[in-house]
Amino acid sequence: MKPNWMGRALIVTMLSFFALAHPAWGGVTKCTMTYSLAGWSAGYSTASGRGTITCDNGQSARVSLRATGGGPTAGKSKTVDGSGTFSEVADIRELFGTYASAEAHAGAGGSSAAQVVTKGTVSLAFSGTGKGIDLGVSFGKFVIAKQSAKRHQRK
Repeated sequence: MKPNWMGRALIVTMLSFFALAHPAWGGVTKCTMTYSLAGWSAGYSTASGRGTITCDNGQSARVSLRATGGGPTAGKSKTVDGSGTFSEVADIRELFGTYASAEAHAGAGGSSAAQVVTKGTVSLAFSGTGKGIDLGVSFGKFVIAKQSAKRHQRK
């Protein structure tokens, strides 16, 4: 009896599809982030801030944000009213980590910024308004880290 290679190929293809797909029983959640971010650049750029991620499945987390990069860029800015939307994920834990970023920015006085960062299959599109003076292009990384709970010190 000859092996049925077409049947086996079909089974392997179907198993691969199910292994890569998000499980329907686990659900998919949509998450957003509000944030503030301040930084400077002069050939090297750096910024840090804080935010809150909220998901439609009830999960939420306070996060710290850090961006670093380099390129022909100069200035100083502060985003005070930022918001973003993540691609769909199965769990909020998928959102923490290091994202690749590329940014072009220009502003003087009141300014606005928009950016998309990505890590694997997870992306974040975010924008905000603030103040500053900046001009340039930079490439680097954007890190989202879960803030640990503050410990109360005894007096």
